Amino acid sequence: MTAVRREAFGRMPPEEGGGEVEKFVLQSDSVRVEILSFGCIIATLETKDRDGQFSDVVLGFDTLEGYRRKHPFFGAVVGRVANRIAKGRFSLDGKEYQLFLNNGPNSLHGGAKGFDKVLWSPQVLPNGVRFFRLSPDGEEGYPGDLKVWVTYTLSGRELAINYQAQSSKTTPISLTNHAYFNLAGQGSQDVYDHEVSIEADSYLPVDDTKIPTGEVAAVQGTGFDLRQPVELGKHLQKFHLDGFDHNFCLHQGQDRRLVARVFHPPSGRTMEVHTTQPGIQFYTGNNLDGSLKGKGAATYPKHSAFCLETQNWPDAVNKPHFPNVLLHPGEEYNHTTWLVFSTA
Repeated sequence: MTAVRREAFGRMPPEEGGGEVEKFVLQSDSVRVEILSFGCIIATLETKDRDGQFSDVVLGFDTLEGYRRKHPFFGAVVGRVANRIAKGRFSLDGKEYQLFLNNGPNSLHGGAKGFDKVLWSPQVLPNGVRFFRLSPDGEEGYPGDLKVWVTYTLSGRELAINYQAQSSKTTPISLTNHAYFNLAGQGSQDVYDHEVSIEADSYLPVDDTKIPTGEVAAVQGTGFDLRQPVELGKHLQKFHLDGFDHNFCLHQGQDRRLVARVFHPPSGRTMEVHTTQPGIQFYTGNNLDGSLKGKGAATYPKHSAFCLETQNWPDAVNKPHFPNVLLHPGEEYNHTTWLVFSTA
């Protein structure tokens, strides 16, 4: 059984329309998760270690103010298009679209005010919560009125995140959740002792602005071969990597499949990622620098968390040989990701 509770979390300032921000607490025997109506943010995710002790394994803030200030998308749903679009530009049906550039020369995670920075309308479900918003035609430069539903449901040790959308005009769309995990508990200094595996035979090499070059490269014989578990710290050293911020190409298909697994030997915590999406961005918190004060006054230095963002491939709107990222009127965008927590 999952218990669902709603509580007040804060208010938006008048200049942003006011409005109450709520927190939804989903609790099973083995997982407790707190989700905000602001940005659909996973603010807390507590799971058990092998001794049955709960710890919060996601980075974030104690207050709404923390999430309203500039931060690296902790726990949020990002969109309309997750990841980067080169030069913030694309053309559709002969028309050029220009997006806001918020990541060097590129547009990242929806632009200046993406889905992570807005208030969503919640609906409580028996085992979770569903959020809705209408992203109006032209918002952040994107075409079409886009109706979006994000549904979180908790069943035992499995948290499911379902994304659905419909658009009045053809638009690119790729939604993900940008939670930062540390299975030792948030506030732990690094994730070097985590063992990571990703079920991908290929990945996307990127240029110096993190835009895919267009090549789909085999992982075989490279530092990107994570098909067998690697201990992260030793692996980064061995291959002289500063960290990961790359899309791994998953086996295509609409069915649920296991795509990644992370194991933390000291605590026994394990997280599996299952998805219907064509890609997963593995990011090792390379840009964290200890300057943000997080929950319980924790600081978050470089490599103190990892993200496994299930999504379409970055810049797919400009690369016809990448999986289709366009949603047409009359169609439905529908993807689900499952996070499964256990102990070993």
